[in-house]
Amino acid sequence: MAKLFIIIQARMTSTRLPKKVLLPLCGRTVLEVMLDRLSSYTDSIIIATTNDGSEKPIVELCKKLDIKYYRGDTNDVLSRYYEAAVEFGAKDGDVIVRLTGDCPLIDENVLSRMIEFYHNNSFEYVSNCIKCTFPRGLDVEIFSFELLRKADENITTLSEKEHVTPYIKSHTRVGSFVNNYDNSKYRLTLDEEDDYLAIQEVYKKLDCRVDFSYEELIYVLEKNPHIYEINAHIEQKKV
Repeated sequence: MAKLFIIIQARMTSTRLPKKVLLPLCGRTVLEVMLDRLSSYTDSIIIATTNDGSEKPIVELCKKLDIKYYRGDTNDVLSRYYEAAVEFGAKDGDVIVRLTGDCPLIDENVLSRMIEFYHNNSFEYVSNCIKCTFPRGLDVEIFSFELLRKADENITTLSEKEHVTPYIKSHTRVGSFVNNYDNSKYRLTLDEEDDYLAIQEVYKKLDCRVDFSYEELIYVLEKNPHIYEINAHIEQKKV
């Protein structure tokens, strides 16, 4: 039976917002809140952090929470993913989920639906960020371990290895997971200071609960447009 490996990349050296995964959020850290949002999958989670000497606080948090972790190359994120999967026993036939540690509003139910979609279709790669209908920050990529292995074997340049899935997406049939309503205008990922302010405001409106549904999240965003306005300029700059 196929095993599930949820690999979350997390580092301390982000240039735009250093140490962002350990910023305080609702009395915990951003990474802790994200892990709480994925509590049904704790046994499948691996934190793929760096080996550059800055990662000690992340490793200590993983030890405290009894979460599996792997230290790998800071810039070669592709190999870090592959090595993390191998370290914990991934084999051909197993399933890899890629998440990033700057998404404390990740939705466990969306993830579950996507895993079911992956298993019920013939795609080797499934994502909700191809045709984006979910808010930025609920990003999920699912692919076979075989594809991850082939990518690591075939990609040689460091510029390509900084990214995990371009080779994977270009060498298989891709499945796009979409929602009934387009909520892609909302930015809930943590890259800059204004993102942090917006995410803090969302959690404040939700009384710092972690068990809220996707529908509750969208309701809060719709009823409090000022939250969207806090960091909307970040996406506009990128267009």
